[in-house]
Amino acid sequence: MDFSGFNSSEQAHMNKIIEKKQMQDFLRLYANIVERCFSSCCNDFTSKALSSKEETCVNSCTEKFLKHSERVGSRFAELNADAMAAGQKPS
Repeated sequence: MDFSGFNSSEQAHMNKIIEKKQMQDFLRLYANIVERCFSSCCNDFTSKALSSKEETCVNSCTEKFLKHSERVGSRFAELNADAMAAGQKPS
């Protein structure tokens, strides 16, 4: 984002807002991974440790979730760039 029209105080404030939003997004992603993978993979509570099957499932689930999130983010960025380029072209 271009904050060149803002003074330094306003720029710092906007940067703090963006950093806070990014942290919230990261924590939401982390919570979603934990919830989804725990619910899908962990069903034997007779031991404190994960079984090898559960551990493999959690690793696979986490990897899939992160790859999916990365792909969605990339696709969103592509679409956003296309929309910005289309909006900047002379009509």
